[in-house]
Order: sequence, then structure tokens, then C-alpha cells
Amino acid sequence: MVSKTDDIPASVPSCNPTEFADEAGDGAQDGKETSKTCVKDSCGCGPGADTAMVNGDGAHERTEAADPKQDAIRETDGGEDCNEQEVIVIQDTGFTVKIQAPGTEPFDLQVSPQEMVQEIHQVLMDREDTCHRTCFSLQLDGNVLDNFAELKSIEGLQEGSLLKVVEEPYTVREARIHVRHIRDLLKSLDPSDAYNGVDCNSLSFLSIFTDGDLGDSGKRKKKGNELEQIDCTPPEHILPGSKDRPLVPLQPQNKDWKPLQCLKVLTMSGWNPPPGNRKMHGDLMYLCMVTVEERHVSVTASTRGFYLNQSTTYNFNPKPSNPSFLSHSLVELLSQISPAFKKNFTAMQKKRVQRHPFERIATPFQVYSWTAPQLDHAMDCVRAEDAYTSRLGYEEHIPGQTRDWNEELQTTRELPRKNLPERLLRERAIFKVHSDFAAAATRGAMAVIDGNVMAINPGEETRMQMFIWNNIFFSLGFDVRDHYRELGGDAAAHAAPTNDLNGVRAYGAVDVEGLYTLGTVVVDYRGYRVTAQSIIPGILEREQEQSVIYGSIDFGKTVVTHSKYLELLEKTSRQLKVHRHNVLNEKNEAVELCSSVECKGIIGNDGRHYILDLLRTFPPDLNFLPVDGEELSPESQRQGFPRQHRHRLACLRQELIEAFVEHRYLLFMKMAALQLMQQKANRDAKAGVPAITETAEAPSESNADTAPTQTSESPSAAGASADSTGRTESSAPAATQDKSCPKPAVNGVLEPAPTVNGECKSPLEGKELEESIPGLARAKELAETLVAEDGSCIDPKSREVVLNACKAVGSISNTSFDIRFNPDIFSPGVRFPDDSADDIQKQKQLLKDAAAFLVSCQIPSLVKDCLDHSALPMDGATLTEALRQRGINIRYLGTVLEFVDKTPAKAQLEHFYRIGISELITRCAKHIFKTYLQGVELSALSAAVSHFLNCFLSSFPDAVAHLPPDELVSRRKSRKRRNRVPGGGDNTAWASLTPNELWKNIASEAKSYYHFTLQCESVDQVVEKYGFQKTTLLREISVKTGIQILMKEYNFDSRHKPAFTEEDILNIFPVVKHVNPKASDAFHFFQSGQAKVQQGFLKEGCELINEALNLFNNVYGAMHVEICACLRLLARLNYIMGDHAEALSNQQKAVLMSERVLGIEHPNTIQEYMHLALYCFANGQLSTALKLLYRARYLMLLVSGEDHPEMALLDSNIGLVLHGVMEYDLSLRFLENALAVNTKYHGSRSLKVALSHHLVARVYESKAEFRSALQHEKEGYTIYKNQMGEAHEKTKESSEFLKYLTQQAVSLQRTMNEIYKNGSNASITPLKFTAPSMASVLEQLNIINGIIFIPLSQKDLENLKAEVQRRQQLQELGKSEDPAEDRPLELEDRIPID
Repeated sequence: MVSKTDDIPASVPSCNPTEFADEAGDGAQDGKETSKTCVKDSCGCGPGADTAMVNGDGAHERTEAADPKQDAIRETDGGEDCNEQEVIVIQDTGFTVKIQAPGTEPFDLQVSPQEMVQEIHQVLMDREDTCHRTCFSLQLDGNVLDNFAELKSIEGLQEGSLLKVVEEPYTVREARIHVRHIRDLLKSLDPSDAYNGVDCNSLSFLSIFTDGDLGDSGKRKKKGNELEQIDCTPPEHILPGSKDRPLVPLQPQNKDWKPLQCLKVLTMSGWNPPPGNRKMHGDLMYLCMVTVEERHVSVTASTRGFYLNQSTTYNFNPKPSNPSFLSHSLVELLSQISPAFKKNFTAMQKKRVQRHPFERIATPFQVYSWTAPQLDHAMDCVRAEDAYTSRLGYEEHIPGQTRDWNEELQTTRELPRKNLPERLLRERAIFKVHSDFAAAATRGAMAVIDGNVMAINPGEETRMQMFIWNNIFFSLGFDVRDHYRELGGDAAAHAAPTNDLNGVRAYGAVDVEGLYTLGTVVVDYRGYRVTAQSIIPGILEREQEQSVIYGSIDFGKTVVTHSKYLELLEKTSRQLKVHRHNVLNEKNEAVELCSSVECKGIIGNDGRHYILDLLRTFPPDLNFLPVDGEELSPESQRQGFPRQHRHRLACLRQELIEAFVEHRYLLFMKMAALQLMQQKANRDAKAGVPAITETAEAPSESNADTAPTQTSESPSAAGASADSTGRTESSAPAATQDKSCPKPAVNGVLEPAPTVNGECKSPLEGKELEESIPGLARAKELAETLVAEDGSCIDPKSREVVLNACKAVGSISNTSFDIRFNPDIFSPGVRFPDDSADDIQKQKQLLKDAAAFLVSCQIPSLVKDCLDHSALPMDGATLTEALRQRGINIRYLGTVLEFVDKTPAKAQLEHFYRIGISELITRCAKHIFKTYLQGVELSALSAAVSHFLNCFLSSFPDAVAHLPPDELVSRRKSRKRRNRVPGGGDNTAWASLTPNELWKNIASEAKSYYHFTLQCESVDQVVEKYGFQKTTLLREISVKTGIQILMKEYNFDSRHKPAFTEEDILNIFPVVKHVNPKASDAFHFFQSGQAKVQQGFLKEGCELINEALNLFNNVYGAMHVEICACLRLLARLNYIMGDHAEALSNQQKAVLMSERVLGIEHPNTIQEYMHLALYCFANGQLSTALKLLYRARYLMLLVSGEDHPEMALLDSNIGLVLHGVMEYDLSLRFLENALAVNTKYHGSRSLKVALSHHLVARVYESKAEFRSALQHEKEGYTIYKNQMGEAHEKTKESSEFLKYLTQQAVSLQRTMNEIYKNGSNASITPLKFTAPSMASVLEQLNIINGIIFIPLSQKDLENLKAEVQRRQQLQELGKSEDPAEDRPLELEDRIPID
């Protein structure tokens, strides 16, 4: 039995034959991919398929897809088959058409019947030879094709048809689009948009390390023996042990980026708009240009095209000059008048087309870079025009000026969703509108804070103002009109928008027809929190009191309800676990609600039912909500809860609710099973009672080894207390008290199964539990049938069993398992009718249990996952992700760190502790920075930010703020400022902050918010005490607050001058939170594919995942985090199945996408770089592989430093590749570092360490230093022998290698003796020095990266098939193996398992 996954070398995540492994734990890394892909039912073969919830582990971003739309997906048992047919319908076969553009040869284009004519337009505007055309139509046999028609609807369009590109006359709009497009082409290689965070551009540096594309060019480079030309020396700062952490290499300068200059200036002319008489000659607008040859020209855009006119800067003469060079496109015009333009433009388009498309496509949401080089600011007509027209008139080419966001958001929701093509269309529309809305809301929020938007209530003080811009409503995160006075004032007003957003997310994911939520985006910018919402039609014309027909506008004093709302919310209550309940209104009448009282229902003028203010969708967190006269459970009290929090809006996360219900479900099944056995035992009336007492102990024993960190009093004892059917009634309450005891982490906590309140199979306890109780499996089946029957039980006895189990776990129904929460419990001002007192008491107990569950189960399980490296946070963001996946709110960070501090294995959690402390410090600093910035006026912003960073990071003890020497000292100082920006005012309080004071504030913030004691008075003390790097802290604070700093080396440690000056602060960006709509069908395919791969069916898995990729592309477009996970898995499968080139191409896409969507130094990107390096090596591109690994190591050092378990894997990779290219000394530096790190984090007896010893020994052997080699191999051998026994294959291999080394050492000694004895005429037998073969290096690389190829004979294959079937049958019985073992197919005899 595998006890812990602790010491399995990275090679062996319980390897399947050809295992794609658990990505050496990186599923947990990014949380975008299920780390332990449960096989369970998610392959969609069982009836439970439609409930395959995202494997509770937060598998996907946040578990928004929880219980995805049950109605729509796979109603039938053969769900899988019908889906596959549907998919085939979608992929109608493509065909080829010929396209003839003016002045070019006809070319072939592959199209699909689903495409619109518009998409061919886009292709032509991107192609090198036609990219300069924008105003044209496509004609088939002289008929103009409609842009928005699908190709399949066009008569006569078939294989081989000829489409003609016909130039059309311009309009003002078309001329503008043309100028904009030409500007985009001229700037296509210029990264400034990515640095400035505009238009969804972002950075990517992969091509610098791979010298362009990896595909064919890579193969060309391979000619000749590559070993000679490789330069392997890494830069100094990458070598193990280097303390230098430079910033500049983060953004290596790309030689392509010094763009070729084609044109000096292109701007709108001052003569616009054309006067009436010129309009009647067809003039649309005038442009001014300066060519590279310094020729100033004035150009008219007319309906017929572009031509030179005779105007100058001060003299208007619109007549065409002679020659006028009339051309349909600006490019053609400029190519005629400027030779340099012609040459450079062609060269530039060649380069543009050569870049990987993923480097150019826009991302769905803007990604900001926290560092940037000094950029030159060039004249740019389009940017200038955008800035003045605020782009509203141009809003994405949509007729009718501004977009009605609310209408768009709601109509996309109403699209039909009966079959797959409809669902794809719907999800695509939803996703597109959401990403557009997020972008518009962000622009608006920045405009509001920068003071560019007029308030709708300008008379009130700035904090209370509200704004409308572009059909979006903006409000600031302050407590207006004492709305939140009882809940914590401004702190509550700041927390409410994010809670509300979580509510919108949850209701959006449940996706009930007829219930509408508002588009919601929360933007933090310059210290202010702005909430942007779409506007309910008609809400602005009436008072709030009149329009709210459900819920309460005064926190429960007056409450109303509405039958339609109850009906709609009832549909969501099961998934969101919301309990229907009564509250009293002001007249003491009971009012029925199915949500919290704050949740308001408003019917808009469009007749839709909207719900808003969803800030209490999830129940309150009692650990942070002290209530008079209420006692928390002992687990919470032991940890020092309840604690005072800033506000009273602290809620439990949805992930926690899911995990808690799952945990209760296991308890319920177990109790029912035990009682059924009890009945059976009574019937047999043989040795009934003793049998049961044994069962009571069994669970706690089987759990003890998997949960070293917890007390194991097992709740099953509760079941045992019901030892005779007669006593069950009285013992049920006993069970209730008992059930909250810390339940060892074996249950579903680690692995919540697919569940919709208890209508599905679920993993029960570990294997021994099954074996120790004969017949328990049978009892479980019975229990399952009872529950499934929905309470229509077979006989009263069984009904009683279910009733008892329901009571014990706090189910709201007596006939089936159903746990829901009442979100209004403990809300101030809410009163409940007397007749529901019992119910309320139960609900209170349930809340206390949930709070205790978080502290006693989820936190220990997180720490355990970090100990066995199934969770591996590398920076603040991934740590946050890991906490949230398990439903632990960030306010528990202090508690988590204290828990780690008390853990016996603390040394092995040092990386986790360090990242946690750094997260805690930077979050405290962010809280302080927020209020600090609110007092700063715009003109002093860069000075204030640099001063704050100096106080935070610089060792310079008396950082003095340089008040900006007023660039424009005005003579009349006393001018009144008319339009004050929120919080504006001549305010230099910020300048008095000192480093000492800031660090005192950080310590007190840590105490009051996280209840954690930091011993720190200065940054240097902290760095010393916790082993931080200042660059890492700088990255964390910049990313959290949106600061962008200049790319240069900062001297943090100088005690004579501050590290930052105001010139170093380049920009401040918004930090945006929004809803991420999901592609549900694609996700199902992805999960089924993963499950298939887990079962060893690689080919089927590969097909399903390819399918998922198609569907993801269909919904999200080309760029998205989920597509990135999909590509990574595909690449891994390609690699395992031997298709190295395909693996390389998919992984290259995954790296580019990760850089673009997550950021160039995101931990996920580092992982992708490592995978890519492995595939490069397998393809024989050694120097590229090394460059990629060096890049990964540099990023890793910057993000988390050298002391991190993941560094061991990286260094083993580097060491092996260096060994392969015979750089032995360098190789040893990396491998010995890997050995040290492995020993520290896995313990010296671990198999990972044995493997490290072996790798080091191999390098020493190649250097002929046999003594050192022997020493290391002996260490490895000892570990193998102790862990695996003498007979194991690994032990034998190791002892063979030892014998071989000993022989070599002996023969070397003989030779040396010979030389000493006989001097120069000694007869020397030549020694065999083995340069390692590439194959052997690759084999070791595969092992450390967790990829194992097992040579299987025919007989093995038969056995495997049988084994897989056996496992599947077991699973159908609802019986699952021990968590450490839930990736099926262990071949224990072949693979070292510790």
C-alpha cells in the first residue's frame, strides 16, 4: 500500500504505463488543471455524468463551473455517444476557394462552411501581400457577398470557386478604419502597446530564446554534429549559490523591436474637416505626413482613394498636386513617393508574418507588465485621436454610438442552448461580451478616478459621487450615507463589492433561465475601489423603494417577497446550498425568502427579473464574527477564534461549502452503512455487538497514517454509538455533538467527488476499512440505493436508518441527504419567526461546524498537500490560489502560518512559510498603500509612489520624500480648484512617511488583520529573518498594486541614497476583478480526456483532448488559460506517444500563451518553459533546451529564490543536459544543488534523493573520479535497499552500477601503479571513459520529469486491460482507493514506489 506520496521520486506519480503523470505536482501549481484528475464518473459514461462537478479541488480557476448546467448537458445514459455525434455535426468538412486580389496572383484559401465572409476579410487584412487593403468587397461571379453571411448559405460557392477582391469607394468611417489599420501595421513589431497595457497586447519573449520558430527551422539547425558549437556557460547570476538577482534580464531586448522606420509622422491635418465645397468633390479628410527622407506632404482621403494635395501647414490648397499619385491604399501611395518606405515596409511585413500568431493575437483580458524599459514617445495620430474622442464614437465599429451593455449581457444569456452547436454559440457570445465589458468598465473606472467623468450627483462630497459613462454605472467603495455603519463602515463598503462579485459569479455559473444578474467589474486604481455595473433598464427613473419587489433595502427592517423570485431562486438553491427560510418584517409577519435579505429583486422595464446586491450569497464565517452568547466549537476555540475582523461581511467561500457538504456526505453514507450492518448483525443475532465495536475503531486506524498532522478521533464512532437499533433515537444527538471532531484528511476533503447534494457516487474510506469489515461494501450499496430512492424507502427499517443518518449530519430533509445554509443567520437586524426556532438552532450549529471544518480539516489538509508536494506554491498568486481552492479565505493566512510553525516537519515547509510571510507583508503594505495614495494629487503621484517603495524596500534609513519641484510654479497660488478629483486636495501628508513608521504600521496591520505577530522594524531585519529577496518583494507589491517600474538594476542595500527616484515609476495600472465565463462542454471533454489518459487509454484520451481544444477555441478564441492547460496536456501525450515534433509545436504554443495570458514570469510560465526544454532536448535541439532551462531558472530565482523544492527538479534537468554535452564541472554544480534541495525538502531517506545521488555519481564516473562516484552511488544504494528491499529492480540496478564503478576504480588504480613503477615505458591499458549517450540522458530526463515508458509485452497488456476493468467495476460500486493511490493502474512490481 502506498502510504504517502511523500517520497516517490518525481518520476513516479503512481505511474500508469506510459503515465502522463501528475505534472510533477503542477496541477496544484496553477489550479487551472486538476492535479489529481479523479477518474470517478467524469468520463461521462455513467448516469452521474451531468453532475461531474469540477473536482472540488478548485480544479478550474475558481469552482465556478460547480455542477455545470445539469439540464443542458448529457441527459441520457449514453451521454458520451450523443455528444460525439453532435461534435461530428459541427466539424463540417472544409473546402478550398481561390482568391484573386488586384495586382497579385490568385491564391488558394482553406475555409470551413461555418465561417462568415467577414473572416475571409480578416485573413486578407493579415496576409503579407494583401494586408494594406481594408475597403473592399468579395465577389463571386459578379455578385457581392454579404459580410455577415455564413459560407454554407451562399449559393454556388463550392470547392475551387474564384472570389474576386474588388476595391470599394471610401466613406469617412472606412477612411478612418484604413488609417488606423495602416498605423497598426506600422506598429506591428513595436512592443509599446504591450508595455502600456493597451488593446489587450501583452509581452512574450520565447522567440528570443528559441531564435524564432521551433518547428522546421529547428530541424534545419540540426545538420552537422551539434555538440561542438554549443556555448553552455550560463550567465553568472544563474549559477547555484549566486546572490545576485538582476532585473534587466527579465525583459531581454528583442533585436526585431528596434522597428524599421517607414514613416516619420502620420497625423490628422489641421485643415479637417473638409469645407462644404470640398465635400462635394468627395474629400473625406486630410492627413499630414513626413517621410523618412524628410519630405513633408499633405494627403487627401477621398471617396476614390488617397492622393497628394497642394496644401501646406499654413496654406490650404486642396487641389491635387501634379502628379497626384491617386492610390486606393495609403501604402501604395507612400511606396511611390518614398523609396525608404517601400523597402522598410516590405521588410517589416515579412518579419510580422514570420512571428508566431500567438505573439500577435489580442488576449481576452488585459495583462499588465510591472516592469518596462524606457520607451520613446512617438507621434501617433490614432492614439491622439483616441485620447480626445474617448473612443466612444468609434466603439468597436458598432452602429448607434455607445453599446447598451446590459442588453448585450442579458440577450447573450437568453440564446438557445438545446444542443452543442447552440451552446457553443451562446457561450462564445457570453464570453465575448464579458471581455468587452471588462475592458470598457476598466477604461471608465480609470476615467472616473482621473477626474474625467462628470458625476451624476455633482453637488455631494467627492466620496459620495456616482458616475455614468458609456452606459456603465460607477460607484466608489466608500460607506455612503452610513449604509454599512453597523457592518464596519468603509471597511465593509470596501469588502462588499468583491463579495457581490463572488455572488454574481456563483449565480452566473448556475445559469438558471429567467434569472438575471448585472454585469459587474471591480477595479482598484490609485487607492480607490470602483464598482462598475451594467444598468437595469428604467432603474434610474424611479425610487429604489418602489422598484424592489423582493428582499430588503434596509438590511432586514422591511422585507418583501415575490412568488416568481422564489420560484427562480429555488432552482439555484440546491447548487448554491441556500436554505429557503422565513424572516419577520416590520409588521412581525413571516416573509419567505430563498436568499439573504440584502439580495434585492427588481423587475426592469424590459420585463426581466434581476437580482443584485449578492454580497451575502454564502453564509457568514463565524470564526471572524464574534456573536454575544454564542460558543464556537472547541476546534475553533483552540485556535483562538472567534476573532474580531474589520467588518461583519466575512463569508465562507463557495469552495469551502462544497468541501464541507462533501465531507458530510461521506459521513452520512458511512453512518447509514454501519447501521445497516448493525441491523443485519441483529438479524443474524450471532456476534453482533462485538463486530460493531471493531468497526468503530477501524476507520481511525486506517486514517492515522494518512493524516500525520491530526488528532484522529474518528466521527464514525458516532455511527457506532447507535449500536442497537433500539437506542438510535437517543444517540442521534450524541452523534451531532461528535461529528465536528477533526476528521482525518482521508475523506473527500482532499478529493471531493463529483456531487450534487448527495445524488452520486462518492469515494468512501481507505482500502483497509473495506477489508476490516466484511460485508461493508454490500451495506454501502444498500445505503446508496436507499438514498437514491429519494426517500421512498423499501421498508420502514431502512427509512429509519436514513432518518438517523440525516439527523446526525444536519440534513434539512429527513428522507435524503441535503445540506443547505441559511445566509441570514447572525445578520444584524434580521429576525426569525418563533416557530422556526429549532431550525435556526440547527442552522447555527451547521455554521459553527463549517467554521470548525475550515480550521480543523482544510488548513491541515493544505499543509499536508504541501508536505507531500502535491501543492507547490511558488509565489503569492499561486499561494492564494492554493488557499482558495480549498476554500480558505486569505484572512486565515496568519492562522495557516501559525499552523505551519507548529508542524513537526517545519523544515520541509520552509518555502511555504517564506512565501506565506512575504504574501502577508505585501498584503499589509498594500492596505497601507491604498489609504496612502488616496491623499496624493495627480501631479505628485510618481514622487509619492517612489517614496513609498523607498520606505518599504530601501535600506537607506532616512528616506526623505522629494516634493516635486513644482514644474509650473504659478504666480497666482490662490486659484480655487473647481473640479476636485475624489480625495484630491493640496495634500502633502504622504511625504512625511518614514521607513520606520511604515514597518511599524505593517506589523500592526499584520496583528490586527491577520492576527499574526511579525518581529520587524525594518526591511533589512525582515530579509535577514525570513530569507527574502528584495526583488521578490518588489515584484509582489508591484503586481498587487498595479505599479509599473523602470527596468534597471536597483541598489536596495545602499545606506547613502534611496533605491528609487520618481523617474523610476513609469505608470500605475488598475487591478481588475471580473467574472470568467466558462466553456462547459469543452471542459467536460477535457475532463473525460484526462480520465481516459488516467486509465491508460492514451489514444482515446488524446482524441477527447483535441476535441476539447477545438471547443475551447470555439468559445474563447485562440488565447485563454484553459487552452494553455489543454495544449500542455496534449504536448505531453504527443511526447509519450513518440510524436516529438508535434509535442514541440503544442508546447511552444502553451509557452507563448502562458506568457501572454498569465505573464512572462508567472510560475505557470516557468513550468511551461521546463516542459518545452525537455521536448527540445528529445528533438536534438540541445542549445535551445539549455537556453530555455536557463531562462526558467532565472525566472524561478526572481520569483521565489533558490530555496524551493521545484528548484531541485529544474537543476536536475539542467545538470543532465550539461552532462549530455560533456560539461561535467558545470553539470556537477547544478546536480549537487539539486541533491541538497531534495535532501532538505524530501528528507535524506527519500527516493528522490537516491535518484539525485545516482545522477551525481554518473557525472563523477564520466570525469573518472571513481571514489566520489562510489560514495554517491553507495548512498543511493542504501536508500533503495532500505525502502524497496533487496529484490527490487532499482536496488539491483544500483548494485550493478556499484560493481561496475568498483572495477573501473580498481583498473584505474592498477594503471596508476603501473605508471609509478615503470615510469614512461609502462604498458597502459586504455581506460573506457564513457561520454553519456543522448538516449541515456533522455531516459533520466524522462524519469525526473515524471514521464515513464514501460516496455510492455503482450501478456502485460492483457493483464493491464483486466486490471483496468477490475478497477472500473470497483469504482461503480462507489468504492474508491486510498487517496494516495487514486491514480489507477499501479504496476508495483515494475516501478519503485516508496
